[in-house]
Amino acid sequence: MFKKKIILPVLTLAGVLSATVAKAVCPVCTIAVGTCVGLARWLKIDDRITGLWVGGLIVSLIIWTIDYLNKKNLNKSKNRIGLTSKILVVILYYAVVIVPLYFTGIMGHPFNKCWGLDKLLWGTIIGSIIFIIATLSHNYFKKRNSNKSYFPLQKVAFPVGLLAITSIIVYLIIR
Repeated sequence: MFKKKIILPVLTLAGVLSATVAKAVCPVCTIAVGTCVGLARWLKIDDRITGLWVGGLIVSLIIWTIDYLNKKNLNKSKNRIGLTSKILVVILYYAVVIVPLYFTGIMGHPFNKCWGLDKLLWGTIIGSIIFIIATLSHNYFKKRNSNKSYFPLQKVAFPVGLLAITSIIVYLIIR
């Protein structure tokens, strides 16, 4: 019993002390997007809206992975990973998410279509685009402000906020 009471605080302290500054999309944003995906499925929200958050989560993970690979400097002659590696990361993440959804029957049902495309896939594509736009917008505004955010957690607010606004718009359109 004593060991259980000690382990959690020690692990928490170790995590806090070993945390570093994220240079890609922040962990809070990724956790928020992942939580919203799970919540949307649990609440039986339309697949187009769920797909928006799935797309955002995938792009967030892609950005994290590419940033991680750049930090590891896998290509010793340059400081960045090559275009081929980036394309491979993108393809792998989308495949890891979409292929299981298709084979489990969540994606690909003939009556779950929007404009000839599966609703979840449609949402994933739109969500990916929205997340990229939000991330680029954050970077643009940060650059305009001497490389500083205009407000705390701007890096989180832009992608999550834009995905939330898009979700509301899609919800109002499909009602």
